[in-house]
Amino acid sequence: MWGIGDSRDISKQDIFKANYQGKRYSFGYPACPRLEDQAQIWRLLHPHNNIGVDLTEEFMMDPEASVSAIVMHHSEAKYFNLDPNDIEQLEQTIGNRL
Repeated sequence: MWGIGDSRDISKQDIFKANYQGKRYSFGYPACPRLEDQAQIWRLLHPHNNIGVDLTEEFMMDPEASVSAIVMHHSEAKYFNLDPNDIEQLEQTIGNRL
């Protein structure tokens, strides 16, 4: 229905090379480098109330094995990096629109 192939048809090499449809962007990594941006997810989804996951003052998740991410299923999704200048420009652009 979603057009996602059976995981049994994907080789370990394809998984290692991220050679599959869609991408997963996690906070603290190059595409979403600021952990503090997770606070927005907590305000929207209330993970503490719904699944018992808290966000520490340092924006880490507790229990520590918890994972959050933005997942894109689109076939043209790509990994990317944001450097400090990119983040500043993005924040200025968003700030001007608000």
